[in-house]
Amino acid sequence: MAKYTEEQLNTCSKEMLITLLLSMQDQMEQLNQNFEKLVEQLSVANNQRYGRSSEKLSVIDGQMTLDMIFNEAEALTENLYVVEPTEEQVLPTKKKKTVGKREADLKGLPVESIAHKLTTEKLTEIFGPNGWKELPDEIYHRVRVKPAEYWVEEHHVGVYAGKDNQTIVKGDRPKSLLRNSIVTPSLAASIMNAKFTNGLPIYRISQEFQRNDIHISRQVMANWMIQLADRYLGIVYDRLHEQLLGYHVLQADETPVKVSKDGRPANANSYMWVYRTGKYYKNTPIILYDYQKTRSAEHPERFLKGFEGLVVTDAHSAYGKLDREIKELSFSACWAHARRRFAEALKALPKEKRENASDTIAAQALTRIAAIYHLDNELSDLSPEERCTKRKLMIQPLVEAYFSWLKNIPLESVASTKTKSGIQYSLNHQTALCVFLEDGEVPLDNNATEGSLRSFCLHKHTWKLIDTVDGAKSSAIIYSIVETAKANHLNPFRYLEHLLDTLKDHQDDTDRSFIDDLLPWSPKLPGICRVQ
Repeated sequence: MAKYTEEQLNTCSKEMLITLLLSMQDQMEQLNQNFEKLVEQLSVANNQRYGRSSEKLSVIDGQMTLDMIFNEAEALTENLYVVEPTEEQVLPTKKKKTVGKREADLKGLPVESIAHKLTTEKLTEIFGPNGWKELPDEIYHRVRVKPAEYWVEEHHVGVYAGKDNQTIVKGDRPKSLLRNSIVTPSLAASIMNAKFTNGLPIYRISQEFQRNDIHISRQVMANWMIQLADRYLGIVYDRLHEQLLGYHVLQADETPVKVSKDGRPANANSYMWVYRTGKYYKNTPIILYDYQKTRSAEHPERFLKGFEGLVVTDAHSAYGKLDREIKELSFSACWAHARRRFAEALKALPKEKRENASDTIAAQALTRIAAIYHLDNELSDLSPEERCTKRKLMIQPLVEAYFSWLKNIPLESVASTKTKSGIQYSLNHQTALCVFLEDGEVPLDNNATEGSLRSFCLHKHTWKLIDTVDGAKSSAIIYSIVETAKANHLNPFRYLEHLLDTLKDHQDDTDRSFIDDLLPWSPKLPGICRVQ
């Protein structure tokens, strides 16, 4: 825009001045909009970096909080459906102390009885000769910890020779995991448990061993993990993969990971993909990781080859490509992703606007989605058939009203970029977001998959990167075994130890039928593998 001097403005006509003023107003309005967008983007970035990740965080003062939006039993969509509060929500209850909880917590632990008795002399001094009787003991419990113990297995293999000839015979040598290696199933399982269950980097595991006079280098431990995953645990992984493809509903997601020696420039992102059985398959959950260098559609296409069913995902374009090209596959979108953008819009509101947050489009959208979530949560214990029937009766009117309401919002009038993004996300994926209404086995969102990635995402902030591609592939296998074990209520260490101990004795077998006895839900697993 051209600049005018005071002298030039004094000589301008009235019509010219009006034109200039209107032009300045338009520019100021555009500047204000851009400024508000920048403020919102900055607020969102700060919340992502410093704020709590939970969408249940109360960030709106005054009339509305996110807690209310997501949890309020009275969440409604205008006059369409009213959810009445339960008696428990109306009448506050005092939490009672659970009788026998401590005993239940300690169940399964070995018990060492320690007696604290008074001597006969002391009792005589108090009561006189034979002046007392003994009552039942007062019993209390304390928990004692014994640090990890290490010992060396020294195997002595008998060697025999004939007196009259050169024949030499040896006793049977037990099979080992890796020939000429000191690693045992228990040692390997302890390292795997430390790294893949508890998230300790290899160097810290090595340091802890050194404090106990066990000297095992990081390189040796890393090599063990790669070889054991490839030679043994990979067999179980492949069997779980076969079983996974037999389900009707799967869920999928992916997260970036750094691999330093993958043949690409530094800081290039690789991806750890995760696939799991649908949320409602609670008896035999399977969680599998798959390492790939890129986020291309070819990876889920290869992993899901032979699968004929439905996959719950976010809106990543790779899944959209598969939806268009593979007729055996169909996809359902995630309502949590639809909700998230509106939640971010509320979190980004400046303090002076939070008192009137309930009047915003974002808050109204969240209230409508909250009603959908509340009703669907009430159906979680039903059979798929019953759930589908109830969804069509109770939830479909709310879903239809939500999309009708969104379509009547003029996007040009929406100042918040996050709110606008939320509207566009829902409308662009309307068909996929409505799939759950037609299939009772389909969950409302993909949160279960994000939960399956949580341990990995937390751990990678500790170990930062994976050194090699082989290391990344072995990590995918071991994480799969650990997360599937946890989902099936197994003790990861005990389960890994049992797997390795059994698999080493079958390393030369061509018949793999025994693998089914090792799966996490097998009744043939030792009781020690199960969490009490």
